[in-house]
Amino acid sequence: MKIKSLVLFLGILVAFSGNQVQAQKLKADDVLGIWLNEDGDAHVEMFKRDGKIYGKLVWLKFPIDDETKKPKLDKKNPDNKLKSRPVMGLEILTGFTFDGSSEWSGGQIYDPKSGKTYSCYMAFDENKKLKIRGYIGISLIGRTTYWTRIK
Repeated sequence: MKIKSLVLFLGILVAFSGNQVQAQKLKADDVLGIWLNEDGDAHVEMFKRDGKIYGKLVWLKFPIDDETKKPKLDKKNPDNKLKSRPVMGLEILTGFTFDGSSEWSGGQIYDPKSGKTYSCYMAFDENKKLKIRGYIGISLIGRTTYWTRIK
């Protein structure tokens, strides 16, 4: 019985240490590339500028406004001066830095569907999906979405 317990303990220890090694292998640029949002209606290209990570909309499932029959505009933006800018190409993720281990934080995410901006952090989940957590104030009050890398 003691041997089974020891084997089980060692197995758990190896599995845990493997996850730690995986987290340590991440690099700041691992988030770069094109991602499909959870709703499946947009692609966001993550890129680096001045040492920080940003993301812009590069594809929309429905790029044309049903009412105007023209490209969608940022109509929900609270700043009247920005309501006429196109949604395509819009920078929706701004100012993220990598913590050196497993998380990109210090940035913001803008939701053009609501016109709201949230504090945000990003990390990979165990399935290599990009976990994006937008929140107000503290990260306990917010929403998480998972994005899939476009290959």
